[in-house]
Amino acid sequence: MGAPPTRPADRAFARPRRRPIAALAALAALLAVGAGVLVGLSTPAPRPADAPESDFSAARAFRNVEVIAAEPHVAGSAANDRVREHLVGTLRGLGLQTEVQDAVAPEAGQLSGAAGGAALARVRNVVARLPGTDPTGKVFLVSHYDSVQTGPGGNDDAAGTATILEVARALTTGPRPRNDVVFVLTDAEEACLCGAAGFAADHPLARDGGVVLNLEARGFTGPVIMFETSRDNAKLVEIFGKAAPHPVGTSFAVEIYRALPNDTDFTAFLDRDFVGLNSAYIDGGAIYHTPLDVPARMDRGSLQMHGDNALGLTREFGRTDLGDLRAGHDDTYFPVLGGLISYPGWLTLPLAVAALLAVGALGWLLRRRGRATAGTLAAGFGLTLVPVVVAPLGAWLLWAAITTIRPGYAELLDPYRPVAYRLAVVALAAAVLFCWYALLRRRVGPAALAFGGLAWLAVFGVLLAVAAPGGAYLTTLPALAGALAGFAALATRPDGPWPVGAVTLAAAVAVVILLPPVVLLFPALGMGMGAVAALVAVLLGLAVLPVVDLLHPRAGGQRGLLALRARRLGALPAAAAALAAAVLAGVGLAVDRFDAEHPVPTHLMYALDAGTGKAAWLSHEERPQPWTDGYVDRSISLADDFPGLGDGEMRAGPAAAASLPAPKLDLLSDSTSGDQRVLRVRVVPQRQVRLLTLHVDTSTATVRSATVAGRDVPVEPGDGRWGFGVVFHAPPPEGVEVTLTLVPRGGAVSVRAMDASDGLSGVPGFRPRPEGVGVVGSHSSEMLAVARTYPL
Repeated sequence: MGAPPTRPADRAFARPRRRPIAALAALAALLAVGAGVLVGLSTPAPRPADAPESDFSAARAFRNVEVIAAEPHVAGSAANDRVREHLVGTLRGLGLQTEVQDAVAPEAGQLSGAAGGAALARVRNVVARLPGTDPTGKVFLVSHYDSVQTGPGGNDDAAGTATILEVARALTTGPRPRNDVVFVLTDAEEACLCGAAGFAADHPLARDGGVVLNLEARGFTGPVIMFETSRDNAKLVEIFGKAAPHPVGTSFAVEIYRALPNDTDFTAFLDRDFVGLNSAYIDGGAIYHTPLDVPARMDRGSLQMHGDNALGLTREFGRTDLGDLRAGHDDTYFPVLGGLISYPGWLTLPLAVAALLAVGALGWLLRRRGRATAGTLAAGFGLTLVPVVVAPLGAWLLWAAITTIRPGYAELLDPYRPVAYRLAVVALAAAVLFCWYALLRRRVGPAALAFGGLAWLAVFGVLLAVAAPGGAYLTTLPALAGALAGFAALATRPDGPWPVGAVTLAAAVAVVILLPPVVLLFPALGMGMGAVAALVAVLLGLAVLPVVDLLHPRAGGQRGLLALRARRLGALPAAAAALAAAVLAGVGLAVDRFDAEHPVPTHLMYALDAGTGKAAWLSHEERPQPWTDGYVDRSISLADDFPGLGDGEMRAGPAAAASLPAPKLDLLSDSTSGDQRVLRVRVVPQRQVRLLTLHVDTSTATVRSATVAGRDVPVEPGDGRWGFGVVFHAPPPEGVEVTLTLVPRGGAVSVRAMDASDGLSGVPGFRPRPEGVGVVGSHSSEMLAVARTYPL
């Protein structure tokens, strides 16, 4: 037999007699839990310069930040030489064995942008070693000391470099660790990750591998997140949770990062089968790679968190047997109120299936107890997709509207002052959820809607367990907790205190698990992808629907004016959230205005063909800002004229030809063997530059092999005219020798050489940026490129 008809008033998990008091108590409990979550994600107070010698002091570390980030110091520059001298002197002053690895190294990852080519650099890594007393392996602390050309790198990565110097100082004040500790300050990370690649591949200390702790920063504030690990990370995660004083990290972040086309120095070590952890603070992305990334903007609490964690982990790995840190599986892990919860990854799919079965059993029990019918359960499941789809879409539309009003945001990872915008997205997600719930609550029933939310959480858990196991906990655990709370609520009197307690406890589990990703996804992905945070916020809302129900009058039982009043009261949460979203978006626009301290970002380059005398202004802005619009007026392809800048399209405009020499091409030798011709040339810059490129016209010859500065490079011809090329960062003044083995197609072989420097102030026709107009964070901003084609 089917369940008897159910009155609307009886269709909720909890029907407390004193509904307002119960709602207030439940909300207070969830707010307290939420506050605890936010405290757990906060940064510690920075320690002063007179902190104990064995402790990490942000004040002491910041002194090094000020020296390192005194000015932009791109790889190969005189400014970078001065930074390196400071690093060497500091480490030797601590009594550490210190050397400079001077080498030519290939790229790691795919950052060069060379059309069909490969990147290399001359790197000078600073390497110091603290010998262990009875080593079982090595612990490597890694950061890069070079900056981008557009900013001094006060956070990226003076933060990581200064942290390592202070950790080294703290370690030398106490007993030596059991294992060797190697401090690796890499060069040319911003250009091509070449410093890390050169160390991991060629340095004797890297020969046997070890544990790598890579320290990064993107932005200037926020908690330090351990966002990437090597594979089979269970033992590493266990040590991280135990030894890091502030263990903020999630297996979900690891899944996201592995899926994104991003690289850090950590990539070079993973390519060489090291194990380890990658950490960074990431909030405040508006200043990333810009002239605003100065020491004064650094959050010292974030620096302190970096140092506390790095020092704690180094000491723990320094005394751990490093013989076998591969566990054979990844762990699932996430932060909980200042700690870290983890469990074996092989439990992920069983837990997801268990949650799905538990939610299914709850639906069966709801029907049997008369709290729902088969029809309302199906409706609850189907209609729950509405907020899941509408809230992210609404967040995307909101940001599209805001960027239409404020187009400068299109060039920023995040606004300068993003808090109001982030809260607006959360409020919008809440408005969608509350409105959906208010419209369907009386017709479908609270219990059926709650079931629908839990069912989708469980379904997402199974999908994630298959596709991205590290993220499955986000929906599996709230679904499981919600199902168990539903069983408990159905086992007791609905008008007693226990159902309220059960659903509040399950909601607290959801807050603990889902609030951190809502908070962290905004700085991680930027407002342009705020829809992802909106989705997670809606999932959190679905998990706490039984508590949301307490904000409404009892479902049913009213007639006439009482029913109208109940409906109006039920609409209040949705109206309040919608009003909050509109007000917060307006506050964001009012507060986050572009000015001299927060300039609108612009991108401009200058490119000259020294052979033809033709020049052009270039910009990658799709919708040029007014200042940039004065230089560019059309779109062009770079593939034919400037292959060293990539093969995409850019905005362009005519420019006066500057009196600048192209790189010189010296033919050192030319020989033939059968159908092959071997050309040995030297590309020599005629001015101070940060990179050289050489491309071969593949319509004149097929490249069989190539050697650059004594290193073989892969030959992977690309499309287009200049199908093979190499990029060399931080070239020495005497130039770079290149040997090409090729098969000519008849006649002369055509090659195109280009070099690039930074700074446009001396270019004819350049007008300095006015106040309030700034430089976008880009590896090509302010670039001045000169190219020439040579027939050989």
